Amino acid sequence: MSYDETVTTRAAAAIPAKLVVVWAFIRDDEGELQPAFEPREMQSEGAARREARLLAVGDRYAGVIAWWRAADLVRGEFGDPVELFRWGEVPEME
Repeated sequence: MSYDETVTTRAAAAIPAKLVVVWAFIRDDEGELQPAFEPREMQSEGAARREARLLAVGDRYAGVIAWWRAADLVRGEFGDPVELFRWGEVPEME
């Protein structure tokens, strides 16, 4: 590992990351809950709440959720999800 890689890795490990996500769900033809799209990473908790509220308007989606979790990007480890917004039907978070 080069000096630059070592410094970058140590710096990344020292800075806690936060993954903030919005996700919407629809019902398929059999009535099963399915993701409407891939989870969308947001820049902040406020942006995630705003986006989730916009998606919750109308009847396009069966449910919408926004959440955040701590993320150690170097080790690939993630903390428990913390809900920011939930509307309608969404699956249980793991």
